Order: sequence, then structure tokens, then C-alpha cells
Amino acid sequence: MSLPEEDLSCPICCDIFADPVLLSCSHSFCRLCLRRCWDTPGVHKCPVCRKRASKSNPTSNLALKNLCEALLQLRTQHPAPGEEAATSCNLHAERFKFFCHVDKKPLCVVCQSSEMHRGHDCSPIEEAVLDCKDDLNSTLENLQDKLDSLKRIHTSCDDILNHIKSQAQQTKTVIKDQFEQLHQVLYQEESARLAALRSEEEEKITGMKQKMAAISAEMLSLTESINILEEELKAEDIVLLENFTAAKERCTNIQISPEIMSGVLIDVTTHLCNLKYRIWEKMQEHVDYTPVTLDPNTAHPCLILSRDLTSLHYSSQPWPRCPDNPERFHMSAEVVGMAALGSGSHRWTVETGGNQDWLLGVASASVPRDAEVLARPENGFWTLCFRDGGLRAMTSPPTPLTSSRKPRRVKVQLDYAEGTLSFFDAADDALLYAFAHTFPEALLPYFYTQSPSPLRILPGNVPAGMLRRGEGELSQSCSAE
Repeated sequence: MSLPEEDLSCPICCDIFADPVLLSCSHSFCRLCLRRCWDTPGVHKCPVCRKRASKSNPTSNLALKNLCEALLQLRTQHPAPGEEAATSCNLHAERFKFFCHVDKKPLCVVCQSSEMHRGHDCSPIEEAVLDCKDDLNSTLENLQDKLDSLKRIHTSCDDILNHIKSQAQQTKTVIKDQFEQLHQVLYQEESARLAALRSEEEEKITGMKQKMAAISAEMLSLTESINILEEELKAEDIVLLENFTAAKERCTNIQISPEIMSGVLIDVTTHLCNLKYRIWEKMQEHVDYTPVTLDPNTAHPCLILSRDLTSLHYSSQPWPRCPDNPERFHMSAEVVGMAALGSGSHRWTVETGGNQDWLLGVASASVPRDAEVLARPENGFWTLCFRDGGLRAMTSPPTPLTSSRKPRRVKVQLDYAEGTLSFFDAADDALLYAFAHTFPEALLPYFYTQSPSPLRILPGNVPAGMLRRGEGELSQSCSAE
């Protein structure tokens, strides 16, 4: 870079070499300048020493080309003190009037009419500046939108992180209370369950912190790109035009991580589902067995579940900052059980008590959680409804049922293979209604209420076959008889 500028200038155009070529006489010229000199018929000679050239297509002078390109780049990045952006053509001493969209450079009137730029798409400097600014402003808005999106994701991650900690704390309390009821003989089992919870809590928190750290890094990178782009927009017009392509390329390919939040919450049911029963080998006489356990990760924010996940009631005050995870029902006060029923026979009893607005039954595992649909068989729901003092089966249209009294306990019995779902009044085993249907997929126990009075899943008899099974089979039999 300490070489005099004349040593890096073409003898023909007197400008810094552009794609220099080397003749056999050791003189170098711009390829285009030499081609113009050799346009006339005759022997190809060196324009300086007039020696005959050995080749009609001379070899590129790569070393000189790299040196000239480095000089031009250095000029752009580090202008001399007091040097301002060039506003006139150094070849013709004319002010720049046009911008060539093919070569991405400003041109004077003479350059624009020259053979080098003949047929190129050119526009006035003022128009090109406006177009470039519009393009960069659009890119800036797009980057800002991406940053805003990352901020929303980061906030959502923070909410989920707090909810995971809350879940872990509440689950830990339930586990400790249940183990205290089983006294010291269950101490080792209690320790094992708490260790599993701690491990999952650490795993989920670590995963979420890593996600947040990655998002923070993306936010920092995106912020830096925005700052650089904003500085580009403040530059002189010519500098902006010269740097436009590089600035555009830096920003165009910036991507943000997809917002994927499914499965990040603690699987509470793994720790709490029939917890006492799973240690039946040590204290079978103290164990209550519940055929169905509610899944709190699916519960609508207005539903309040009991600590043992066997009862629910409606509250007009929803959970504060409830995570918006995909498994959760968002449109109405619904919740499903944790175990999918895809074979065999299953039964459970629900105490409705004074609840005056409820639906009980089963729902397909794939029913939408973020849209309000009618609880009908064609939508994947097979339910019994009590509302406005009347009992009805939710067929299409609903079928009113006559009953001498409001059932205070409803027994639900599903035979998946036979395709039947029956509802009984548990007081006298009177059949209330039976659906006959070939179920297309696995089902989940389904509950809905908008009453502050609870619906409670009652403990059931332990299936005799389960008493003879080992611990490894227990988790697969939690809902089956």
C-alpha cells in the first residue's frame, strides 16, 4: 500500500487497474482498455513499447489485480483524513449523475454513454439513492420485526421457566405430603421420586436456559446488524451506494430460530399418577387407586385442579401467566386425562355433587386445543352433558334424557374394541345412555365444567391382575381393568 498510485494505474485510462492483464513485454493494462486498443485490424502490439504481443488473449496479472483490489477496499474502509466521498468521476472530471444497476457504481454523463456501460440499466443518482434507502429501510423494518419476535419468544420462555419452577415446587409439596402419610417405611421410595423430579426440573430448566441463551445471542447479533445498518443509512449517498450490496447481503440471510415450545413443561403426571399405588408392595392397605389422572398441562387456565390431580372446578380468575403451551385447551374450560385409551376395557366414576354445568366422557387425542368446536361425535367427542337442569347425550343433534333424578355419581365405561361408551347412574347402575361407534384413534378421558362446584374422580378397586404384576408393567395398566 506504500507504492505510488501511478505504479498501480493503467497507462491507457490512468485509473487504478481493473482486471489487469500482463503482456510478454512485462507491461500491464486493464483488459478492457487493451481490447479497445486492439479493436483495429492489424498486428497486436504493446501500447507502450510497441513490441508485438505473443498472445491475442493475454494472461491475467493476478498479483497486480489483488493489490489494486486491496488498495480500493482500503480506500473505502479507511479514507484519508479530511477526504470526503468522491462526487465526480476521476476519469472525466464530471459530477456523478447516474447509477449503474449492473455494475453497482455511480457514473458521470460520459461514463454512462461509453461502450463499457452501453445497454446497462442506469438511473439518476437521486432516484437510485431513494431506491436504495427504501430497500435498506425495508430490510431494517424486517430486522426490527425479527428482533421484536425474538423478544416475544424470550418473554414467553421466561414465563414458561417460572411456571416450570412453580410446577416443580407444587409437585414436590404433593410428593412430600403423600410420602409422609406412608411414614418412614417409604422413605427410600420418597427419595427416589424426589430425585427423579429434581433431575427433570434441572433438565427442563437447563434446556429452557439454553434456549433463552441462544435467543439472547441471536438478539445481540441482530441488534449489532441493526446498528451497523443504521450507520450505513447515515452515510453519504455515494458511500451508501458503494456499500449497498455488502450491507444488503449481511442482512438478507439473517434467520431466527423457530418458535417451538411443545413438550418443555415438567411431566407432572409421571411423578404423581397413582403415586401411592405404585409402591403397593410396601403398603398395599394404605393405597388409593384412581383409574384416571388429570393432565394439568392440558387444563384451561380457568380450571383449578386438586393437588392429587383427581378433581377440578371452575374459577373466574384464571391462572396468572399460564403458559400458552400447545397441549393446553385455550377456548373453553376443558381438561383431559393423562392416559391414552387405545384398547381394552376401562371404567371410572365421577362425583358430580352439586355441579350444575358439566360434560363427561372421552375425546379423540387429536381434538383441537386452540379452537372452539361443538362436543359432537363427528368432532371427536362422545360425552354426557348436564346443563340448565337437564341431562342430554351430546349426539348430533343432542338427545334429551329422562331421569327421575340428577345423577350425583356417573360411572363411565369404555370398551374400545367393541366400540361402546356407556354412562350409568352409580347409585343404582341404571343405564343413562350408550354410544356405539368405531373409534378412529386413541381416546382420552374428557372433562368440562363452568361451575365452582368440583367434579371428583373417585378411587376405584385395584384390578386383581395388577396385584400380580411387577413394577415394570404398572405404568401401562394405570387406566385399564
